Amino acid sequence: MDKTADACVENGCTCIAREGGDSFGDAVRTGIRRSRGDRVVFMDADGSHPPEFIEDLWRHRGDADVIIASRYAPGGVTENSWSLVLMSRLLNLSYSWILGLNCFDVSNSFKLYHGDSLRRLSLNCNHFDIVEEILCRLVHDRPPATIKEIPATFKKRMFGETKRNLVVFVASYLYTMIRLRRMLPRRHK
Repeated sequence: MDKTADACVENGCTCIAREGGDSFGDAVRTGIRRSRGDRVVFMDADGSHPPEFIEDLWRHRGDADVIIASRYAPGGVTENSWSLVLMSRLLNLSYSWILGLNCFDVSNSFKLYHGDSLRRLSLNCNHFDIVEEILCRLVHDRPPATIKEIPATFKKRMFGETKRNLVVFVASYLYTMIRLRRMLPRRHK
C-alpha cells in the first residue's frame, strides 16, 4: 500500500511480502527464512533507527554474537516522551532480570545477528514480543550467544502510525514473559 517496493527497486534491494499471515511475527519469520547473509540486520523502517548506524554495528561484528544498537547503554539516547521512556525502561529491566539477559535494551529490534543462528531458531511469538523471544532463545542456546551493546540515538517515529495496541501489548508482554521464562533451562530459573 506504500512505496516500499519502489524504493527497494531504486536502491537495488528486494522487497519481500510476509508469508504465513499478517502479524509482525510472520514478517520477522519471513525475513529470517528468506535471509542469506552471514550477518543479518533487523531495524524499524519508521525513521527511528538511522540506517547510517549499521556501519557501527558492522564494525563491532567480531566483538559478540549479537550487536545491539542500544538506547539504554551508557551514552545511548532516545527522543521519545518521558512516559514512553519510563515504560520502556521498566519493560527492559524486567525482561533482562526475569529472563537472564545481560543487556540494557532487550526490546529494541535494531540488532546485528549471525544469520545461521537466526535461521536455526523455531520462533512462536506473533507480536512485537518476537524481538525478546529471539534474544532469549539465542542467549540460552548451546553455546550461549554473547551480546554487545553499542550506544545509539533513536529518533521519534518519522513515518506511519504505530501498530502497537496498548491492551494487546500488555497482555502479550505478560504472556510472553511467562512463556519465555518456562522455556529457560533449569539453571536459569
